[in-house]
Amino acid sequence: MRASGVLRVEIPVEVPFFDVDSMDVVWHGHYVKYLELARCALLERIGHDYRQMKASGYLWPIVDLQLRYVRAARFGQRLIVRADLVEWRNRLKVHYRVLDAETGERITLASTVQVAVTASSGELQLESPAVFVEAVERALVAARGNEGTPE
Repeated sequence: MRASGVLRVEIPVEVPFFDVDSMDVVWHGHYVKYLELARCALLERIGHDYRQMKASGYLWPIVDLQLRYVRAARFGQRLIVRADLVEWRNRLKVHYRVLDAETGERITLASTVQVAVTASSGELQLESPAVFVEAVERALVAARGNEGTPE
């Protein structure tokens, strides 16, 4: 069973023509781009996006990517890409769902794992840097404060 995230974002994506292949379905590699868009929105919600990560002296390479294609997305289809923050203390793990915006049907399930690496030395960190953990904790407090408040 997939873990629910402690923070979630959803972004809309409309499949552009240049993302489909000769069989008129989204080429499998483009789903990674859709995940990246959602992950960037999640990091912005946390208040610690890629620019801030780099400025803090850490890089966050993806060390694991898993995708499960359930059904094909097609040109012009409106999608919702949902990103859920699952882990953040020792690594950054995000679960994704790509859904048809009209029917809610699952298109793709995915997850990514990123780890912190010191930018200057390339040294892998066994724990997430305090600056990132603190940003997540602030975002969690803010999310709890907004519960019940319409967005």
